Amino acid sequence: MEIHKIASEYDQEKITIGVLGSHSAEEVGVSAKAFGFPTVVVCQRGREELYAKYNRHLFDHVILLDRFSDIVREDVQEKLLKLNTIFIPNRSFSVYVGYDNIEDKFRVPMYGNRLLLRAEERNAPRNQYWLLEKAGLKVPRKFNRPEDIDRLAIVKVQQKRKPLERAFFYASSPEEYYKRAEELIKKDVIDEEGLRKARIEEYVLGQKFNANFQGWALKNVFGDFDFLGFDDRKQTNLHGILSLPARDQLSLDVPVKNEEIGHYGLTMRESQKPLVYEAAERFRRICEEEYPPGMIGLFALQGAVAYDSDDPEQKRLAFYVFDVSPRVPGSPCVGPTSPEMRRLTLKYQRLLKKFGVDRIESSMDLSMIEIRYAAENGLLSDIVT
Repeated sequence: MEIHKIASEYDQEKITIGVLGSHSAEEVGVSAKAFGFPTVVVCQRGREELYAKYNRHLFDHVILLDRFSDIVREDVQEKLLKLNTIFIPNRSFSVYVGYDNIEDKFRVPMYGNRLLLRAEERNAPRNQYWLLEKAGLKVPRKFNRPEDIDRLAIVKVQQKRKPLERAFFYASSPEEYYKRAEELIKKDVIDEEGLRKARIEEYVLGQKFNANFQGWALKNVFGDFDFLGFDDRKQTNLHGILSLPARDQLSLDVPVKNEEIGHYGLTMRESQKPLVYEAAERFRRICEEEYPPGMIGLFALQGAVAYDSDDPEQKRLAFYVFDVSPRVPGSPCVGPTSPEMRRLTLKYQRLLKKFGVDRIESSMDLSMIEIRYAAENGLLSDIVT
């Protein structure tokens, strides 16, 4: 492949870590610097201040474009290639650059599986839900049409004006579905097209856990994967509404939105943690089969632990997976809040010492360990797509 040839011809001693200036660019910049890499951030004009002004110390090079999608221009790619760039994809990269551009035009080696990025889209063929079901993971029951709703369901519909965000709503019957949908359409929160593409699934009554992992490309060196810790999301305006007393919540007449605005860390009882390890292992195996070479780098399985619907006594717990992040999840809270960081520091202390790093402090540090190791051992073409 051309990408592997490009990576093999890089100056292995002068690798630069690249990222789009959005989503998780700070997280990438901090870890890259900690592991001794030069950095380049590609920004869109009008959205560059966080990186080019307030955090300029994290980035050696700033490329400023009129639109994020201009990153596929030949002159921009040549700049990145001359810097020996290994690019870290994030959600903004997928949304604003576009899958066709990423798969067909972007020639810069990426740490991650570029073909898996499209699977995050819920309406794409062979998407994340197809992979989850094929892997045999627990997923919420899907309702193919509103008329099938016979219990509390969550409707995941895209916001009309924000391609990155969704406006969830809840319904326990077809009548309630159509009533809530009409209200949101009238308030210009969603539209008919978004509603047609919406996913309707059973609402799982359980504690939410986003399980974060590092998937290794160099399995003979690092093993299969590492678990990094849990987080959950804070959303606007949902959590503002939930902070009100129940009486006041019921008196509100505002559409509930689930725009992700922050994250917080949490832990799980050790007796239940094998649930997420098993889920990650199964998911990685199916990704290797369907999207070789499989999952490379950071990824997350977003779900909840609830009573297993297959257990008639309702005593057994299960991990239900709602969504997959097949790229950097963008949860910087995992590093400072997860007890797994100390365990991982012990596991990789020999390499950390060699690279001049005291300890693992961020999920992204794991990715940098593999990139640094690959660069020093002539294996870059084995970890990129």
